[in-house]
Amino acid sequence: MTEHEFDQLRRSAFGIAYRMLGSVSEAEDVVQEGLLRLHRAREHGEEIESPRAYLATVVSRLSLDELRSARVRRETYVGDWLPEPLEVRVEDDPEHRLEMADSLSLAFLVLLESLTPEHRAAFLLREVFEEPYDRIAEIIGTSSQNARQLATRARRQVEERRPRFETTREERERLAARFFAAAQEGDLEGLEQLLAHDVVMRADGGGKAPAFKHSIHGRVRAAKTLIGGLRAAARLGTFRARPALVNGQPGALFADDDGRLGAVVVLEIADGQIQTVSWIANPDKLRHLGPLADLNGLWRRRG
Repeated sequence: MTEHEFDQLRRSAFGIAYRMLGSVSEAEDVVQEGLLRLHRAREHGEEIESPRAYLATVVSRLSLDELRSARVRRETYVGDWLPEPLEVRVEDDPEHRLEMADSLSLAFLVLLESLTPEHRAAFLLREVFEEPYDRIAEIIGTSSQNARQLATRARRQVEERRPRFETTREERERLAARFFAAAQEGDLEGLEQLLAHDVVMRADGGGKAPAFKHSIHGRVRAAKTLIGGLRAAARLGTFRARPALVNGQPGALFADDDGRLGAVVVLEIADGQIQTVSWIANPDKLRHLGPLADLNGLWRRRG
């Protein structure tokens, strides 16, 4: 297997695990275990016609087991739970960026959290990875008929609530630039004009970083809360927003002068307005993006 083929295999497996778990670290662990099992199977002389199919099956099963236990842990999670953000680099190929924009958006992953582990697995394997029902049944551990029913029910639930992103990439980038400029300038009126009337703003600090505990609804409250939060953050030091494509959507990475990351903000835009603002500050969910600022330490010293 060439290095390129191995990278493609790993990327495909990671795509399954991350969509299932919403966690970069957990997905990487699952993929590593899957690759190890593939290697061991080959060492023992097992004939594997399709390494990609073999790894997809193993990773799907491991992810399903992990998701079942993760749901229990998330019941005691402090504040809103949001997926770990993935930054899309400019050097990523266009096909990968297009893929990120749809089935990996934060809004879509949050929606998947409302499904049971079995429904989530059946839906993703069928709708995103186009697996046949007999293979889905084998992975989940059920009959082909039940796998079809699980996927159908999940698809119906997702379609009823799935966010639509019909705005062009250029318009999303333009709105995002105006949003971050208005927020950092403290332009309350300008910020409100960009937000949908029923905008939702969520923050994930996980009890380990400053964040509001409950979702904020409505453009007036969201705009005031956002500006207040940025002003409070400014008292900790200089944090600048670096525009970034996060999970296929426009966002920004807030870092200090030394490049240490404090938070990631992601916008979901549709119909020419910002529908959702997601603020992720839990350090456990940002470590894969680079060195981190100690927000709690800064708060204590400033206090």
